[in-house]
Amino acid sequence: MEWDWNFAWSILPTLLDGLRITLIATLLGAVVAAVLGLVFAILRRSPNRAIARITGFVVEFIRGTPLLVQLYFIFYVLPDLGIRLPALTAGVLGMGLHYATYAAEVYRGGIESVARGQWEAARATNLTTRQTWVHVVLPQAVPPMIPAMANYLLAMFKETPLLSAITVLELMNQAKSVANSSYRYVEPMTMVGVMFLIVSVISVIGLRWLERRYGRIGQ
Repeated sequence: MEWDWNFAWSILPTLLDGLRITLIATLLGAVVAAVLGLVFAILRRSPNRAIARITGFVVEFIRGTPLLVQLYFIFYVLPDLGIRLPALTAGVLGMGLHYATYAAEVYRGGIESVARGQWEAARATNLTTRQTWVHVVLPQAVPPMIPAMANYLLAMFKETPLLSAITVLELMNQAKSVANSSYRYVEPMTMVGVMFLIVSVISVIGLRWLERRYGRIGQ
């Protein structure tokens, strides 16, 4: 099948709209992953062994099951339990929850890199637990985590085509819709690949800068 530039230009707005949804899902999923990952990391350090063990089990269970299965569960199974979520919300929650388990390990590594003397100094100055985390631990732990977190953000972006399985009109789903209605697959699939490549290359350049800027902090 020959490349048809007229057809390619005609479907470009549709694919760009799908790319917009893809980027929104990625960024919102990253926010969910960052927040829940920190919660998981803190709970796993809880002095209460029951909380730490339950959190550890939940993290390992989520990390040990495929993201696609989790998306299906959230979008298709939860409605049977009375919890019905819009497709994009379910996708963001699913990706965010899945990658939160990986972010938790990044947080754990960053938190453990903070010298024990810093914790002891915080206790010696009568800082509360919240003040210790906010003003002492996290400011030192977060910068070294940034490259790894950015890497997971890029991985999340590449996995957004899975959202088409739960009817999210992201980039891949829009391309499949165009291809199925026009019976032309070369243009939409090629353009999707190019769009993913462009965003990925830009992201890799940003990631390299982050690694140079923050990767050696604390080493």
